[in-house]
Amino acid sequence: MNFMNSTLTKVVIVIPTYNEAANVIPTTVALAKVFKSCQSYDMHILFVDDNSPDGTSKVIDGLMKKYPFVHILNNKHKGGLGHAYKKGFFVAIDKYKADIIFQFDADLQHDPSVIPAMLASIAAGSDLVLGSRYIRGGGIPSHWPWYRKFLSVVGNIYIRVVMANFKVHDWTTGYRAIRTPVVQEILKIMNNAAFYGYTWQIGFLVKTIQKGYKVSEVPFVFRDRTSGASKLGPEYIFNTMRYIMKVRMSEIVNSRIFKFLVTGGTGTLVQITALYFYRMGLGYQLANFLSIETAIVSNFTLSNLWTFADRKLKVTQIPGKFLQFNLASAGSILIQMAIAFMGEKFIGLFTLFNFQLSTFNLTVDTGMVFSIVGILIGMFWNFFAYSRFVWKKK
Repeated sequence: MNFMNSTLTKVVIVIPTYNEAANVIPTTVALAKVFKSCQSYDMHILFVDDNSPDGTSKVIDGLMKKYPFVHILNNKHKGGLGHAYKKGFFVAIDKYKADIIFQFDADLQHDPSVIPAMLASIAAGSDLVLGSRYIRGGGIPSHWPWYRKFLSVVGNIYIRVVMANFKVHDWTTGYRAIRTPVVQEILKIMNNAAFYGYTWQIGFLVKTIQKGYKVSEVPFVFRDRTSGASKLGPEYIFNTMRYIMKVRMSEIVNSRIFKFLVTGGTGTLVQITALYFYRMGLGYQLANFLSIETAIVSNFTLSNLWTFADRKLKVTQIPGKFLQFNLASAGSILIQMAIAFMGEKFIGLFTLFNFQLSTFNLTVDTGMVFSIVGILIGMFWNFFAYSRFVWKKK
């Protein structure tokens, strides 16, 4: 093995510890065996100890005398898993100049023999590699009680469904290999955010995916710890479910398609309202046309200020782009006018029902229905035209 060799790709395996005195020696020995098969890499272990009262740090100090690739970061106070990983990542990058960082458990529940395969996946172009229990070749202990299996398997299915991402199979795994540039960018995002305990794992993965990095999975079989107690508690499940729902709702609300639908829905209300009042003194076809144009003004304004805020037009662009917006909307106008014409010609205009709201009488007829159908169909064309022509990506 080569230690502190600047010519090799440097790998730092970050291992948070709290009361793991009985586990750090077998973990180090197991990793040392695997390191012998990683001759193309400069392999290191960085234990991050949260001031364990059982003397974990003293055991690690002894390991450092025997193994030159073992290092320790002592935290004065217990800050939880996310805090330990963040501090460990910073030290791995700044002090030990890591090119690749691993997340690894101190209790050997993560199989060290999978490390070469994870490194190979990074070398093949992945930005983050997950040690996955839920792909072919992976697994969880068969002797686990049914409720633990249920929570583990169904918990990951829940996350996949809520996030609408079925490419990732194991969202909660803590066994990971990550390229340093990815770690640096994600830490900038997460450094000021509140991530408690195991929520860190999902939060980091979510941010990585949102940034468009390539995520892959390598199978491994999760093991039971041979010593010590699990740190997982009921709050893990609650915090995970709450965080995932919060993230997904934020993604939906901030997505362009959601904003487009809200803008279009607002435009629809504007158009229907305008149509009702225009028809008080105008013929149906003229009233329908003017109501469409009124909705276009509303849609253009909201689209520029909100839906396409990241591509917001300069003041000098607005007159020309508004004309372009109208031209781009021509397809929708033609669709709506054609449906209104065919509806009037082949079905006819007649009252469907009346609403009496206090002194306000609202009449709903087939003409209103034709307009609504045309609006819905025209919206599909509008989104394509607006994003590709009016607010096209630079």
